[in-house]
Amino acid sequence: MHQLKYLLFILVGASSYGISASMIKRTIGAGFSAQESMGGQYLFGFLMLAVIFLFTKKTKMTIKQSIELLLVGMVVSLTSIFYALCLRSVPASLAVVLLFQFTWIGILIEAIYLKKRPSRAKLIAILLLWIGTLLSGGIGSQSFEWSQNIEGIVFGLLSAISFAIFFFISGKVGAEIPAIQRSTVISAGGLLLVFFTITPLQIMHETVEHGLWEYGILQGIFGIILPVVFFALGTPKIDSGTATIAGAAELPAAIFAAMLILGESISIYQTVGIVIIIIGVAVPQINLLDMKGKWRLLRG
Repeated sequence: MHQLKYLLFILVGASSYGISASMIKRTIGAGFSAQESMGGQYLFGFLMLAVIFLFTKKTKMTIKQSIELLLVGMVVSLTSIFYALCLRSVPASLAVVLLFQFTWIGILIEAIYLKKRPSRAKLIAILLLWIGTLLSGGIGSQSFEWSQNIEGIVFGLLSAISFAIFFFISGKVGAEIPAIQRSTVISAGGLLLVFFTITPLQIMHETVEHGLWEYGILQGIFGIILPVVFFALGTPKIDSGTATIAGAAELPAAIFAAMLILGESISIYQTVGIVIIIIGVAVPQINLLDMKGKWRLLRG
């Protein structure tokens, strides 16, 4: 039961991150640059978390723990920056498919780290996720020319690599730190990296003069607070491979958000792909029907 609870935390965090894709696309569509979009997201996300942190449980952190969590935040920030750059030229529903490659990359990282072959259930899940990803990405549709959007595709794949690294290390760094405190430090690390691409003065100028705050607050909630906090609650309690697969929930969320927020259409291929992805996420948690006809929970 506890495992299921932590799995649900990751599902909520992943879904929130998927929804943020449409919000980033909306911000860029309003005339803001990718850097301004990320600046607003991380600044407002950090400020809101800092306020929440004032009223929550705290513990003393070592310098090593602080540095490690700041570095985790920078990895998250890299994911967001690459993702925003991808969204400049790629539809939100397809950009998240590129980011979605973090699933098999994360399983590969875990296998190399543990020097252990992934379980059969995880391999089946990855196969289903791949099929679902291809369908959700619009295979069979001629509406998107992949060859003409190489830059966006590269940035999307870079975001997948950094996101997979985040899932791998997030459950191993500062796991004993309270979730809100941990999330605040992580978001601070992300904000520090964003400041290398856009200065605080530029963010404040866009906020005051052009209303960046209207977009930054929502991005901060769905792109920083919800995913970082729920990942902080869930990832230390389950293995990184299972966490990575559960993170696949962001794709269905992103596609539905693109439809509702941006008015992007969803094809029958994408609908079938979403169903397959949901099945793929469930496979590591439930073993296939065994020879005795009994269902059992998977272990490992």
